[in-house]
Amino acid sequence: MAVAVMASSTITPHSTLQNVHLHRRAFVPHCRILLNSGRLSSSVAVNIPQALSTTAAVEGGSFSETDADPVPKVIIDQDSDANATVVEITFGDRLGALLDTMHALKNLGLNVVKANVFLDSSGKHNMFAITRADTGRKVEDPELLEAIRLTIINNLIEYHPESSSQLAMGVAFGIVPPKQEVDVDIATHINIYDDGPDRSLLCVESADRPGLLVDLVKIITDINIAVKSGEFDTEGLLAKAKFHVSYRDKAIIRPLQQVLANSLRYFLRRPTTEDASF
Repeated sequence: MAVAVMASSTITPHSTLQNVHLHRRAFVPHCRILLNSGRLSSSVAVNIPQALSTTAAVEGGSFSETDADPVPKVIIDQDSDANATVVEITFGDRLGALLDTMHALKNLGLNVVKANVFLDSSGKHNMFAITRADTGRKVEDPELLEAIRLTIINNLIEYHPESSSQLAMGVAFGIVPPKQEVDVDIATHINIYDDGPDRSLLCVESADRPGLLVDLVKIITDINIAVKSGEFDTEGLLAKAKFHVSYRDKAIIRPLQQVLANSLRYFLRRPTTEDASF
């Protein structure tokens, strides 16, 4: 989790879901989502507006194709604040007040409770803490976290359409799809490490796509493994997740680790002709 100092005001650290880096021009986001609960809820219904058309975006003067575009980062951080989900957006020196992004998050039933801006060698960082409007607490529902992630990415594509070709989400609701495809078999990596007597650390890397966060949590919980906390990073075409998991409040034993890894690989890998013939 990247930490930058030099803030004009600080977001008080706490614990649970938090890590977002947003950006608004050329966008290869780095989304981190930290989870505190393995439960899935079906109560979240979100209508994410589509990005602007290519014509509208070009007329708006924001579209450009250049290798010099900064790498956008979106982090949803659940650990650094006990009472709020911290969202951090970095995109070189191109970010403004992000009022459009905050407005989009409010449309999800969220409140922006405090904000902070600071500069470092990687550019301008915009951080703000968000809570659920109905409870005043941080966001813990994986489905709502995924909705936040998709809303942020869609917002980036809308205001910086050149980012569409750098994101896996460009295929789903972008203007220009990515120029390259990720080989799922090569890109998928699953590792499980011991992380003390009470939990294990599950690391998953694979091709990104809408809904991936919710699906990963569902697969984990379907085999009765609890998700204690987590971090979800979206980096361009790839998704990188880290989940602290346990089985009956204990670290996962080796045989169950293998079951978990096999279940995730089966879900994530690309189906082959031979598999389809069985």
